[in-house]
Amino acid sequence: MTGRELVIQRIKDTIDVEKSIAGDNELINRMIVLADEIVAVIRRGNKLVLCGNGGSASDALHFAGEIVGRFQKERTAWSAVVLNADVATMTAIANDYGFDDIFARQVQGHVRLGDLFIGISTSGNSENIFRAAKMARECGAKTGAILGKDGGRIKDCVDFPIVVKCNTTARVQESHICIIHILCELAEDTLAGN
Repeated sequence: MTGRELVIQRIKDTIDVEKSIAGDNELINRMIVLADEIVAVIRRGNKLVLCGNGGSASDALHFAGEIVGRFQKERTAWSAVVLNADVATMTAIANDYGFDDIFARQVQGHVRLGDLFIGISTSGNSENIFRAAKMARECGAKTGAILGKDGGRIKDCVDFPIVVKCNTTARVQESHICIIHILCELAEDTLAGN
């Protein structure tokens, strides 16, 4: 495959995954329900608590930037905490307890009743995200996840699973950003007016 053919094929691959999402009514409904929960959390004055590993860590940071800063509308800032943003805390916990607990330990410290935890995992099987979601439930928070492949074990342990049914990590990550932007737009349209 030439470089030109590769570029065209990857664009087509991305379009195919996005089309499959657009045709999945259950997934669309889950996105709307999660956006409604984000709105409810913000209206209560609670916070979103986000995390991910690798590229999904960057997606969590991106998500928080859209929530705290703004997406497309001028409005007040909303509260979002990104657990993978605090390198000192993460490495201290990893050193003392192990990498699998880097997010659960922070959830225990930060998450309160009425908050919303959202983990991001392209595999759906990241142990540290799984443990964090379980801990968030124990703390009285609602839980969501933006996942890939078949949703893995995280899908069944959260209240609001959003699963991009694709096995290629790059295509899943591209779709995750699209979904994050849609969630932010739905929340802003509701809270900041059309």
